[in-house]
Amino acid sequence: MKLLPMNLLSDGGPLFMYTILITLIICVLLTIIVLIKGDKNDKGLKLIKSISLFALVWGFLGFMIGVIGAINDISMAKRISHQVLAGGLKIALFSPAFGSLTFLIARLGIIGIILKEK
Repeated sequence: MKLLPMNLLSDGGPLFMYTILITLIICVLLTIIVLIKGDKNDKGLKLIKSISLFALVWGFLGFMIGVIGAINDISMAKRISHQVLAGGLKIALFSPAFGSLTFLIARLGIIGIILKEK
């Protein structure tokens, strides 16, 4: 099972999913830099915290916008099957799940940085 095939990035809303992917890459790179070079004034640590929180909130914003759009489409349709509704909800949950994963990975990096400092 692949963690994030490219179609999941597109299915979950490219604007939201690719933005979260970029924040994940930035958080991982910043964590590596801080672990190697150190962080005397905690600027790197604060930046990782802020970027990871942005990824989390951005993912939930994508979810809300997707669900609002789906509810709008459902209200216009005369009939909708359970399968279509379930499939739409599944796709809507991709961006908050990826944002949460990014947040957790960044938080693990923060824990590593704190453990290294002590």
